[in-house]
Amino acid sequence: MHNDELNNEGIEREDELEVAFTDGDEEVIHNVTPVSGLYENWFLDYASYVILERAVPAIEDGLKPVQRRILHAMKEMDDGRFNKVANVIGQTMQYHPHGDASIGDAMVNIGQKDLLIETQGNWGDVRTGDSAAAPRYIEARLSKFALDVVFNPQTTLWQLSYDGRKNEPVTLPVKFPLLLTQGVEGIAVGLSTKIMPHNFKELIKGSIEVLKGRKTTLLPDFPNGGMVDVTNYNSGMRGGKIRVRATIEKVDKTMLIIRDVPYGITTTGLMESIVKASENNKIKIKKVVDNTAADVEIQVQLPPGVSPDLTMDALYAFTDCEVSISPNTCVIIDDKPHFLSVDELLRISTFKTVDLLKRELEIRKGELEDKWHYSSLEKIFIENRIYRDIEECETWEAVLEAIDKGLDPFKKLLRREVTQDDIIRLTEIKIKRISKFDSFKADEYIKKLEEEMAEVDEHLANLIRYAIAYFEGLLKKYGQGRDRKTQVKTFDVITAQKVAIANQKLYMNAKDGFIGTGLRKDEFVCDCSDMDDIIVFRKDGKFTVTKVADKTFVGKDIIMAGVYNKNDEHMVYNMIYVDGKTGVSFAKRFSVKSITRDKEYDLTKGNKGSKVHYLTANPNSESEVVNITLSPQASARIKAFDYDFAELMIKGKGSNGNIVTKYPVKKVVQKSLGESTLGGREIFYDEVIGRLNTEGRGRYLGSFNTDDTILVVYEDGTYEQTTFDLANHYTVEKIKVLQKFDPELVVSAIYYEGENKTYYVKRFKIETSTVGKKFSFIAETKNSRLEAVSTHTVPMATISFKRSLRGEKETEKLLLSEFIDVKGWKAMGNKLSYFKIFEVKIPRQEQVEQEEKPKAKKVATKREPVTLPSELKELADEAAKVSGAQLGDLETVEELSDDTSAKEALKKKKQLDLF
Repeated sequence: MHNDELNNEGIEREDELEVAFTDGDEEVIHNVTPVSGLYENWFLDYASYVILERAVPAIEDGLKPVQRRILHAMKEMDDGRFNKVANVIGQTMQYHPHGDASIGDAMVNIGQKDLLIETQGNWGDVRTGDSAAAPRYIEARLSKFALDVVFNPQTTLWQLSYDGRKNEPVTLPVKFPLLLTQGVEGIAVGLSTKIMPHNFKELIKGSIEVLKGRKTTLLPDFPNGGMVDVTNYNSGMRGGKIRVRATIEKVDKTMLIIRDVPYGITTTGLMESIVKASENNKIKIKKVVDNTAADVEIQVQLPPGVSPDLTMDALYAFTDCEVSISPNTCVIIDDKPHFLSVDELLRISTFKTVDLLKRELEIRKGELEDKWHYSSLEKIFIENRIYRDIEECETWEAVLEAIDKGLDPFKKLLRREVTQDDIIRLTEIKIKRISKFDSFKADEYIKKLEEEMAEVDEHLANLIRYAIAYFEGLLKKYGQGRDRKTQVKTFDVITAQKVAIANQKLYMNAKDGFIGTGLRKDEFVCDCSDMDDIIVFRKDGKFTVTKVADKTFVGKDIIMAGVYNKNDEHMVYNMIYVDGKTGVSFAKRFSVKSITRDKEYDLTKGNKGSKVHYLTANPNSESEVVNITLSPQASARIKAFDYDFAELMIKGKGSNGNIVTKYPVKKVVQKSLGESTLGGREIFYDEVIGRLNTEGRGRYLGSFNTDDTILVVYEDGTYEQTTFDLANHYTVEKIKVLQKFDPELVVSAIYYEGENKTYYVKRFKIETSTVGKKFSFIAETKNSRLEAVSTHTVPMATISFKRSLRGEKETEKLLLSEFIDVKGWKAMGNKLSYFKIFEVKIPRQEQVEQEEKPKAKKVATKREPVTLPSELKELADEAAKVSGAQLGDLETVEELSDDTSAKEALKKKKQLDLF
């Protein structure tokens, strides 16, 4: 009977089916297992095995089975000396059902994390990707930390190994959040885990906070340093994401140095990604050199004319200098996978540690009680000469009975019943011990045991306090040298289009209406990147925006084309066109902000026969004066006249414009280029990410025109003028002052001169004009350092000092503008005459703001009257009388800027920083 016949008879699939058929005269019974049943059960078994036994760690000790077996094997071998890794692998194979390669790789992974295993030899390098030497050449032993927190046979649950010959731990009694320290990554069947490593000291402090009932916020810390943005970390749960960046240092205009690599990336892989990006024309570099030794150092050399700041952005955008990691905290709890947050994982781990500490205390208490019981029993047995009662006994039973009877009067002094084992143990006491028994020493020993028992009871009664002390002890003993390596920062979002280099050349066939990078025989337009959008204007007054391509038809009679940036608010187009229906010529100024790609827009009134006379693109919203020549057939008396676009307001692309002339126009030519009509750019400095912006994030620096610069004073005693390019990078931690540069600005500084060991004060103006070059304004001797700096008009410093070695610490305020006059920036300055200076401080909030923040649009709300100081009130009253204004409203005072007296009042107000 076949399987399909069995199914037809209503027999469902089972693990085994009895199938009967006739072989001659005999009926033979065979057990048949359907393939479908095998697949379903075996695959489920396999998936469970991979999840539980290979890929996902257990929450109890934070280890995968192979890691647990390696540590157990090393503990069995431990004699304080180093063992060959090959020997450790062989020992581990008694417990691990897989080959030596998987054990060796797992052991190297543990050793490279420098926590549980002390290593000797070449164990590879996670930064460079170099592999470890062969197991026969390298050695290892358990670290003191591992011996302290990982092992305790008394609290370990044991099971048989895979072949039944050995006992191995189910989980190790780890009294530390090991899983969060080391991190882990594993891929199982339909399941994966990715837990970020965290800082050793922060985890211990976090466990203490948990025990104190406080909330924790854990952040990842990677062994190879770098920077991390944890804005979307989501406590390590599914759906979260972190961004990790390498630290890139700008040496000069021709070189960048990468000082570390992101987590999971090697120097070799990073260099390959840079070379690949260069080959794909994403970035322009001259050469990349790996000088990594004790520290990571990858030099990125730039060709002349390439911006190091833009290249830095491009490295983050197109290479592995920035990587995105999606954490997924998955652990095994009660033989099932669970998804948790790292803070919840820390809480569970902390209370498991408390439970282990409790069990250890209870075990210790039991041991002390046994010692106390037997010591007391021995003392009673010897001091009361109960051993003499057994001299007449002829049988073993009689001996035991005699001792038990002799102990009866004293049993009430003991803490538990006397067992037969206790009596047998008394019979094993040697005569020599009885003869040398010292009652005083016995009492002292029992007293010491009682003190220890009381201490253990106190710990059990105050278990949380004991656990906190345990964690504090770990921090003190093993925390040295385990400070955070990864800087937690907020990164700016780098748009690939903004940092893509112009690696293509754009051409156009104006007559036939084609544009693209493949029209090499036609007219060159500009350089562009393969990510750019292109805006194209036609003679009929229509325009469109399209993605750059090899060849695209956009319509005949092209008059202008270029790269389109939708976020450029300063790009303004000046245009004169004739309406096809009326013959009237119109002028308009417009910007193109919101568009739909590949949609056609009409800049005229839309009438047939309309055409463009004149069109220019003005990147800085410049106005211009054009000369208009009318047709000779025009009836107008004046055939040529000038037209100034500055008289027009900038409107949207759909506006009709203003009438220029109703007569036919022959030609329009530019006569002169005007100034920007939108004014300077309002620049802000975001002190969180160290970048400039025009969106209003951070501190307002001022309104910048073309020639304006930014003054940056660094903590190493140098200053630099930079442009206000939004691509500039600023390292926030190294900056003391960042503001708009003013030639009249006075810098006040206090610095320590390392050779003379003396503090100096100096005040100077910025006399250099080179942009992008650093100048040192303090002594360049060894150990010289900048203590404080300010650009405030009234710089006040606070000095903490002692007049004598035994004197008390004093604090004095010093007005620097009275202490020293303004001198050259190379001058040494004047000495501070204090004996022993401990601290020099200039409040950061005294740093001057160059200009007021731009005002928001006025809202019709009721305003409270402003109370002005008497000095300013007199000035403002005088200004108000001149203009007829009233002082009651502050806005009114601002409106007096046309009057000389009002200007003086306003200037005085700003100097006093009253508003």
